[in-house]
Amino acid sequence: APFIAVVETEGEEHRPQRMQLRTVSGFRSAEIERYAKTSLEVGSIVVSDGLACFKAVGKAGCHPIPFVSEGGRKGVEHPSFKWVNTLLGNVKNAITGTFHSVSLKHVPRYLAEFEYRFNRRYRLDDMIERLAYVGLRTPPMPYRFLRMAEVGG
Repeated sequence: APFIAVVETEGEEHRPQRMQLRTVSGFRSAEIERYAKTSLEVGSIVVSDGLACFKAVGKAGCHPIPFVSEGGRKGVEHPSFKWVNTLLGNVKNAITGTFHSVSLKHVPRYLAEFEYRFNRRYRLDDMIERLAYVGLRTPPMPYRFLRMAEVGG
């Protein structure tokens, strides 16, 4: 299942602050442009691998910086990709370590769960209050409605 992993970093150490994991129908310029227009802030600096479709973030008002490596360890060890590679490894371990069976149709949910936990990792004091709030405001939902969340990533 193709998906985009985006990590927002901050400070001199470029520590990860937030991340996005979004499924896409494929790595085509139109799909990447659609994603960038809906999910990235205009003016963002976007460092990506050398895949040609990522130039499309420029059409959304972002600044693409492609990094074309020789492949193998050189690309993986490049400092710009340190956190995205670390988080992708964590996503993989979280999914395979939690679920006995992994279904392609549920990939958007697996990614959303990891993203949600990662982006709220420093807000532990809000967790119980937020869970109670959501639990009280969420009506029972049939499975067919739950599946609607998976359409379009």
